[in-house]
Amino acid sequence: MNNKKLIVYVLVVSVLLIFLSTNGLAQVSGKLRGTVVDSQDNPVEKATITIVSTRTAAQRYETRTDKDGRFVQVGIYPGYYQVTIKKEGFLPKTFEVHVEIDGDTNMETIKLETADERAAKSLSGADRAFMKANEFYNKQDYEKAVAGYQEAIGLSSSNWAYHFNLGLAYKKLNKLCEAREAFSQAVQLNPNSFSANKELGELLAKEEQYEAAAGYYRKAVELSPNDPDAHYNLGACLVNLGQGEEALGHFQKVVELKPDYAEAYFQMGSIYISQNKKAEAIASLEKFIELAPQHEKAGLARQLLEYLKK
Repeated sequence: MNNKKLIVYVLVVSVLLIFLSTNGLAQVSGKLRGTVVDSQDNPVEKATITIVSTRTAAQRYETRTDKDGRFVQVGIYPGYYQVTIKKEGFLPKTFEVHVEIDGDTNMETIKLETADERAAKSLSGADRAFMKANEFYNKQDYEKAVAGYQEAIGLSSSNWAYHFNLGLAYKKLNKLCEAREAFSQAVQLNPNSFSANKELGELLAKEEQYEAAAGYYRKAVELSPNDPDAHYNLGACLVNLGQGEEALGHFQKVVELKPDYAEAYFQMGSIYISQNKKAEAIASLEKFIELAPQHEKAGLARQLLEYLKK
């Protein structure tokens, strides 16, 4: 009888100890929760939440956010933790959080940023205006692009790219005088810009300012000697300046760089005619017609060939 009482007593004590141990564990553990959103306050689902004790890396927990961007981790031993939030496409964030005994630690709302958003914050006001103007340009809203580039220039007039892109926007609006002025400013600020020299040369050539245009095209050729368009445009200016021999050299360079550049063969044929080089003229004009039989100058080329072959 005594043995039975002893066994019952031991069992009761054991159950009591188990109860006390479990209850004690519940009292010393804490809970951590929070909500993860993007920069527009949209919930970020399936973000990974890693919780690591600052005392020992072995004490580690991991969970994920739900469709509402919320996460909860229970059973965390009290202490300080390093909490890292990661999600593909966003920059990670890390916090130090103190989890209290039997506490409910709420990290509130955690906002994640993309790399582009972080970079934008470090930009100057002028750069932000420039980037916004680029967005309008890409959407073909050139009036707003012009306004944006002008805003950027007003904040920082020494950046050649602001002036260059302003010129491109004006060009799209067919405001060629304004475009020329913008490209001119870009070249002054960055004389070694191939694009700015080329664009300025093009607009000056349209105004039949061939001498000035040739100067900018020469610079473009110097900066990019393997660009066939730069050689062609310089050659065309030289033709208009009566400098056929030098122009011929540039047209020859064009077809060396790009053998199917039809217009260059027409120009070469015309120069060869002026030099009384009949065979070379015929070969060049025939090549032109072969490459561009429907070109607006193809009819003239055929007439010239007919004349040369008489």
